[in-house]
Amino acid sequence: MDTGAKSAVEWLAGAAPDPDACRWAWERSALGIALLPAGRRWDVLILPGELGYPALDVLTRLVARPGPVLADSGEERTGFFVPPGTADHWLGSGVRTAGYGTWIAVPYPGRATGRVRWLVAPDGSGALNDPALLELALHEAAAGVAEARRRAGRGPEGAVR
Repeated sequence: MDTGAKSAVEWLAGAAPDPDACRWAWERSALGIALLPAGRRWDVLILPGELGYPALDVLTRLVARPGPVLADSGEERTGFFVPPGTADHWLGSGVRTAGYGTWIAVPYPGRATGRVRWLVAPDGSGALNDPALLELALHEAAAGVAEARRRAGRGPEGAVR
């Protein structure tokens, strides 16, 4: 395992109530995931994939390297890791939040799993997505999605006019 992946594993496992049990779950679980609590080292903003992927594209134009981002296996949802406490104050239509008291299925960094995967894996430094920049990226992405729907002759909810 390279130094960056080892640092990412240690950073992620450090959020667990029992870091050794977390590493054990990753190593021995057929699923290759561990459940980690949100609200300790990060919160997660969960977006529909239709908005999350374009938002990540915008974010990568705004910063050299975004913070950690997950996607589920069906590409239906993306999860942006943001500073703890963000979920308590986030207001946004269609955005689910995971903060203190919630758990996130987290894959081992650098390994493919069948259920969830990293779009941007953590680098071990603790760097997270900046909520203000993510909000800007979401606005631009939502405008792009709305424009694409308009061109396709669909209304705001995707219904054909």
